[in-house]
Amino acid sequence: MGVRHYKPTSAGRRGASVSDFAEITDRKKRPEKSLTKRLTRKGGRNNQGKITVRHRGGGHRKLYRVIDFKRDKDGIAAKVTYVEYDPNRSARIALLEYEDGDKRYILAPNGLKAGDTIESGEGAEPKVGNCLPLAKIPPGTEIHNIEMQPGRGGQLCRSAGTAAVINAREKQWAQITLPSGEVRRLPSSCRATIGQIGNTDHSKIVLGKAGRKRWKGRRPHVRGTAMNPVAHPMGGGEGRNSGGRHPCSPTGKLAKGGNTRKRRKPSSKAIIRRRKSRRYGQLKV
Repeated sequence: MGVRHYKPTSAGRRGASVSDFAEITDRKKRPEKSLTKRLTRKGGRNNQGKITVRHRGGGHRKLYRVIDFKRDKDGIAAKVTYVEYDPNRSARIALLEYEDGDKRYILAPNGLKAGDTIESGEGAEPKVGNCLPLAKIPPGTEIHNIEMQPGRGGQLCRSAGTAAVINAREKQWAQITLPSGEVRRLPSSCRATIGQIGNTDHSKIVLGKAGRKRWKGRRPHVRGTAMNPVAHPMGGGEGRNSGGRHPCSPTGKLAKGGNTRKRRKPSSKAIIRRRKSRRYGQLKV
Protein backbone atom coordinates (compact mmCIF):
# COMPACT_ATOMS: atom_id res chain seq x y z
CA MET A 1 0.00 0.00 0.00
CA GLY A 2 1.28 3.40 -0.95
CA VAL A 3 0.65 6.59 -2.87
CA ARG A 4 1.72 7.12 -6.48
CA HIS A 5 2.43 10.68 -7.65
CA TYR A 6 1.88 11.86 -11.20
CA LYS A 7 4.45 13.65 -13.33
CA PRO A 8 3.50 17.35 -13.69
CA THR A 9 2.36 17.13 -17.32
CA SER A 10 -0.48 19.61 -16.60
CA ALA A 11 -1.74 21.86 -13.82
CA GLY A 12 -4.19 19.19 -12.66
CA ARG A 13 -1.54 16.46 -12.65
CA ARG A 14 1.06 18.54 -10.81
CA GLY A 15 -0.23 18.01 -7.29
CA ALA A 16 -2.41 14.94 -7.90
CA SER A 17 -1.74 11.53 -6.40
CA VAL A 18 -3.48 8.17 -6.40
CA SER A 19 -3.27 4.91 -4.50
CA ASP A 20 -0.90 2.36 -5.99
CA PHE A 21 -3.53 -0.39 -5.38
CA ALA A 22 -0.71 -2.78 -4.46
CA GLU A 23 -2.98 -4.85 -2.21
CA ILE A 24 -5.58 -5.48 -4.94
CA THR A 25 -5.42 -9.12 -6.06
CA ASP A 26 -6.77 -8.73 -9.61
CA ARG A 27 -7.30 -5.25 -11.09
CA LYS A 28 -9.52 -6.57 -13.91
CA LYS A 29 -11.83 -8.70 -11.78
CA ARG A 30 -15.51 -7.73 -11.76
CA PRO A 31 -17.29 -7.71 -8.35
CA GLU A 32 -19.22 -10.81 -7.27
CA LYS A 33 -22.57 -10.47 -9.04
CA SER A 34 -24.63 -12.09 -6.28
CA LEU A 35 -23.25 -9.57 -3.76
CA THR A 36 -23.92 -6.36 -5.71
CA LYS A 37 -26.87 -3.97 -5.94
CA ARG A 38 -27.57 -1.04 -8.22
CA LEU A 39 -27.62 2.29 -6.38
CA THR A 40 -30.31 4.85 -7.20
CA ARG A 41 -28.99 8.39 -7.26
CA LYS A 42 -30.89 11.10 -5.46
CA GLY A 43 -28.74 14.14 -6.17
CA GLY A 44 -29.32 15.44 -2.63
CA ARG A 45 -33.10 15.63 -3.17
CA ASN A 46 -35.98 14.24 -1.13
CA ASN A 47 -39.16 12.54 -2.35
CA GLN A 48 -40.59 15.94 -3.32
CA GLY A 49 -37.63 16.78 -5.53
CA LYS A 50 -36.38 19.52 -3.20
CA ILE A 51 -32.67 19.83 -2.44
CA THR A 52 -32.12 18.84 1.19
CA VAL A 53 -28.35 18.25 0.91
CA ARG A 54 -26.42 20.78 -1.13
CA HIS A 55 -23.47 20.11 -3.43
CA ARG A 56 -24.52 16.61 -4.46
CA GLY A 57 -25.15 15.29 -7.97
CA GLY A 58 -23.54 13.63 -10.97
CA GLY A 59 -20.60 11.32 -10.44
CA HIS A 60 -19.65 7.96 -11.84
CA ARG A 61 -22.06 5.05 -11.72
CA LYS A 62 -21.36 2.61 -8.90
CA LEU A 63 -22.47 -0.86 -7.91
CA TYR A 64 -23.00 -1.29 -4.19
CA ARG A 65 -21.12 -4.24 -2.68
CA VAL A 66 -23.11 -5.93 0.11
CA ILE A 67 -20.74 -6.14 3.08
CA ASP A 68 -21.12 -8.66 5.89
CA PHE A 69 -20.83 -6.39 8.94
CA LYS A 70 -22.39 -8.97 11.30
CA ARG A 71 -19.87 -11.80 10.72
CA ASP A 72 -22.38 -14.28 12.17
CA LYS A 73 -21.32 -17.42 10.28
CA ASP A 74 -19.69 -19.15 13.24
CA GLY A 75 -17.46 -22.20 13.32
CA ILE A 76 -16.96 -22.40 9.53
CA ALA A 77 -13.58 -21.52 8.08
CA ALA A 78 -13.50 -19.10 5.14
CA LYS A 79 -10.76 -18.61 2.57
CA VAL A 80 -9.88 -15.16 1.25
CA THR A 81 -10.10 -15.46 -2.54
CA TYR A 82 -9.65 -11.80 -3.55
CA VAL A 83 -8.91 -8.39 -2.10
CA GLU A 84 -10.88 -5.84 -4.14
CA TYR A 85 -11.45 -2.12 -4.59
CA ASP A 86 -14.77 -0.71 -3.39
CA PRO A 87 -15.89 2.66 -4.82
CA ASN A 88 -18.41 3.13 -1.99
CA ARG A 89 -15.87 3.33 0.86
CA SER A 90 -12.27 4.24 1.62
CA ALA A 91 -11.38 0.74 2.83
CA ARG A 92 -10.61 -2.28 0.64
CA ILE A 93 -12.89 -5.31 0.79
CA ALA A 94 -12.09 -9.02 0.80
CA LEU A 95 -14.18 -11.75 -0.84
CA LEU A 96 -14.57 -14.80 1.40
CA GLU A 97 -15.55 -18.26 0.28
CA TYR A 98 -16.74 -20.51 3.11
CA GLU A 99 -16.31 -24.26 3.19
CA ASP A 100 -20.03 -24.70 2.48
CA GLY A 101 -19.73 -22.61 -0.71
CA ASP A 102 -21.24 -19.39 0.66
CA LYS A 103 -19.56 -16.15 -0.47
CA ARG A 104 -19.44 -12.87 1.47
CA TYR A 105 -17.61 -9.56 1.39
CA ILE A 106 -15.89 -8.18 4.51
CA LEU A 107 -13.77 -5.12 5.23
CA ALA A 108 -10.14 -6.02 4.52
CA PRO A 109 -7.83 -5.44 7.51
CA ASN A 110 -4.18 -4.53 7.15
CA GLY A 111 -2.11 -7.62 6.38
CA LEU A 112 -4.94 -9.80 5.08
CA LYS A 113 -4.17 -11.28 1.66
CA ALA A 114 -5.56 -13.81 -0.80
CA GLY A 115 -5.16 -17.40 0.40
CA ASP A 116 -5.51 -16.62 4.11
CA THR A 117 -8.08 -18.52 6.22
CA ILE A 118 -10.22 -16.70 8.75
CA GLU A 119 -13.07 -17.62 11.09
CA SER A 120 -15.83 -16.11 13.24
CA GLY A 121 -17.24 -17.06 16.63
CA GLU A 122 -16.24 -17.48 20.26
CA GLY A 123 -13.85 -20.32 19.49
CA ALA A 124 -11.88 -18.41 16.86
CA GLU A 125 -8.24 -17.55 17.44
CA PRO A 126 -7.57 -13.81 18.05
CA LYS A 127 -5.64 -13.22 14.82
CA VAL A 128 -6.03 -10.62 12.05
CA GLY A 129 -9.33 -11.00 10.21
CA ASN A 130 -11.07 -13.19 12.78
CA CYS A 131 -14.28 -11.93 14.42
CA LEU A 132 -14.86 -12.57 18.13
CA PRO A 133 -16.96 -11.22 21.00
CA LEU A 134 -15.17 -8.53 23.01
CA ALA A 135 -15.19 -10.94 25.98
CA LYS A 136 -12.78 -13.24 24.11
CA ILE A 137 -10.35 -10.57 22.81
CA PRO A 138 -7.18 -9.91 24.88
CA PRO A 139 -6.77 -6.34 26.22
CA GLY A 140 -4.45 -4.15 24.16
CA THR A 141 -5.57 -5.70 20.86
CA GLU A 142 -6.40 -3.48 17.87
CA ILE A 143 -9.95 -4.06 16.61
CA HIS A 144 -12.31 -2.69 13.96
CA ASN A 145 -15.90 -3.15 12.71
CA ILE A 146 -17.17 -2.98 16.29
CA GLU A 147 -20.78 -3.60 17.27
CA MET A 148 -22.56 -1.19 19.61
CA GLN A 149 -25.41 -3.61 20.29
CA PRO A 150 -25.09 -7.41 20.15
CA GLY A 151 -26.20 -8.82 16.79
CA ARG A 152 -26.71 -5.45 15.12
CA GLY A 153 -23.52 -5.53 13.05
CA GLY A 154 -20.35 -3.45 13.13
CA GLN A 155 -20.81 0.32 13.30
CA LEU A 156 -17.51 1.70 14.68
CA CYS A 157 -14.09 1.90 12.96
CA ARG A 158 -15.03 1.01 9.39
CA SER A 159 -13.02 3.54 7.33
CA ALA A 160 -9.49 3.18 5.96
CA GLY A 161 -6.66 3.07 8.51
CA THR A 162 -8.89 3.15 11.61
CA ALA A 163 -8.67 0.90 14.63
CA ALA A 164 -9.77 0.96 18.26
CA VAL A 165 -7.99 -0.60 21.22
CA ILE A 166 -9.70 -2.72 23.86
CA ASN A 167 -8.54 -1.48 27.26
CA ALA A 168 -10.19 -3.64 29.89
CA ARG A 169 -13.18 -5.80 30.74
CA GLU A 170 -15.34 -5.91 33.84
CA LYS A 171 -18.23 -8.37 34.21
CA GLN A 172 -20.52 -7.89 31.18
CA TRP A 173 -18.84 -4.67 29.97
CA ALA A 174 -15.76 -3.94 27.85
CA GLN A 175 -13.93 -0.63 27.60
CA ILE A 176 -12.44 0.54 24.29
CA THR A 177 -10.54 3.61 23.10
CA LEU A 178 -11.72 4.92 19.72
CA PRO A 179 -9.49 6.70 17.15
CA SER A 180 -10.98 10.06 18.22
CA GLY A 181 -9.69 9.56 21.76
CA GLU A 182 -13.14 8.80 23.14
CA VAL A 183 -13.29 6.01 25.71
CA ARG A 184 -16.54 4.08 25.51
CA ARG A 185 -18.13 1.19 27.37
CA LEU A 186 -19.76 -1.59 25.31
CA PRO A 187 -21.40 -4.93 26.18
CA SER A 188 -18.84 -7.75 26.20
CA SER A 189 -21.11 -9.80 23.92
CA CYS A 190 -20.66 -7.29 21.09
CA ARG A 191 -18.44 -8.53 18.29
CA ALA A 192 -15.37 -6.95 16.72
CA THR A 193 -12.81 -7.98 14.13
CA ILE A 194 -9.10 -8.22 14.95
CA GLY A 195 -6.69 -5.82 13.24
CA GLN A 196 -6.56 -2.38 11.69
CA ILE A 197 -8.50 -1.48 8.54
CA GLY A 198 -6.23 -1.51 5.48
CA ASN A 199 -5.45 1.21 2.92
CA THR A 200 -3.77 3.28 5.63
CA ASP A 201 -2.39 5.83 3.13
CA HIS A 202 -5.87 6.88 1.97
CA SER A 203 -5.65 10.23 3.81
CA LYS A 204 -2.46 11.16 1.92
CA ILE A 205 -4.13 11.14 -1.50
CA VAL A 206 -4.51 14.57 -3.14
CA LEU A 207 -7.23 14.93 -5.79
CA GLY A 208 -5.33 17.66 -7.64
CA LYS A 209 -8.19 18.94 -9.80
CA ALA A 210 -11.88 19.76 -9.54
CA GLY A 211 -12.85 17.02 -12.01
CA ARG A 212 -11.89 14.22 -9.64
CA LYS A 213 -14.24 15.69 -7.04
CA ARG A 214 -17.04 15.70 -9.65
CA TRP A 215 -16.39 12.01 -10.39
CA LYS A 216 -17.25 11.37 -6.75
CA GLY A 217 -20.61 13.10 -7.12
CA ARG A 218 -19.59 16.32 -5.34
CA ARG A 219 -20.70 19.55 -7.02
CA PRO A 220 -18.97 22.94 -6.55
CA HIS A 221 -19.21 24.54 -3.13
CA VAL A 222 -19.59 28.33 -3.39
CA ARG A 223 -18.78 30.59 -0.43
CA GLY A 224 -21.66 32.61 0.95
CA THR A 225 -19.56 35.82 0.94
CA ALA A 226 -19.13 35.46 -2.83
CA MET A 227 -22.91 35.50 -3.43
CA ASN A 228 -25.43 38.33 -3.77
CA PRO A 229 -27.52 39.39 -0.75
CA VAL A 230 -30.60 37.81 -2.29
CA ALA A 231 -28.89 34.38 -2.35
CA HIS A 232 -27.17 34.27 1.05
CA PRO A 233 -27.27 36.20 4.38
CA MET A 234 -23.49 36.74 4.15
CA GLY A 235 -23.55 37.97 0.55
CA GLY A 236 -23.20 41.45 -0.91
CA GLY A 237 -21.20 44.45 0.22
CA GLU A 238 -18.74 46.76 -1.50
CA GLY A 239 -15.58 44.95 -2.56
CA ARG A 240 -14.46 41.69 -1.04
CA ASN A 241 -16.14 41.63 2.35
CA SER A 242 -15.67 38.90 4.94
CA GLY A 243 -19.36 38.50 5.75
CA GLY A 244 -19.92 40.87 8.64
CA ARG A 245 -21.67 38.29 10.82
CA HIS A 246 -21.15 34.83 12.24
CA PRO A 247 -20.93 32.06 9.60
CA CYS A 248 -24.36 30.69 8.72
CA SER A 249 -26.26 28.65 6.15
CA PRO A 250 -28.35 30.14 3.31
CA THR A 251 -31.36 29.89 5.64
CA GLY A 252 -29.58 31.79 8.43
CA LYS A 253 -28.78 28.85 10.71
CA LEU A 254 -25.50 29.39 12.57
CA ALA A 255 -22.73 27.08 11.40
CA LYS A 256 -20.39 27.14 14.41
CA GLY A 257 -20.62 26.83 18.17
CA GLY A 258 -23.76 24.72 18.47
CA ASN A 259 -23.94 21.32 20.12
CA THR A 260 -24.17 18.43 17.71
CA ARG A 261 -25.29 15.82 20.22
CA LYS A 262 -28.53 15.51 22.18
CA ARG A 263 -28.05 16.40 25.84
CA ARG A 264 -30.14 13.47 27.09
CA LYS A 265 -29.16 10.84 24.55
CA PRO A 266 -29.41 7.43 26.29
CA SER A 267 -26.02 6.23 25.07
CA SER A 268 -24.23 9.18 26.74
CA LYS A 269 -23.92 7.10 29.91
CA ALA A 270 -21.72 4.66 27.96
CA ILE A 271 -19.12 7.37 27.23
CA ILE A 272 -16.45 7.30 29.92
CA ARG A 273 -14.24 10.02 28.39
CA ARG A 274 -15.32 12.29 25.56
CA ARG A 275 -13.28 12.93 22.46
CA LYS A 276 -11.05 15.99 22.27
CA SER A 277 -12.52 19.11 20.71
CA ARG A 278 -10.71 19.98 17.47
CA ARG A 279 -11.26 23.69 18.04
CA TYR A 280 -9.64 24.09 21.45
CA GLY A 281 -7.65 20.87 21.87
CA GLN A 282 -9.50 20.16 25.10
CA LEU A 283 -11.90 17.48 26.21
CA LYS A 284 -15.41 18.03 24.87
CA VAL A 285 -18.07 18.23 27.58
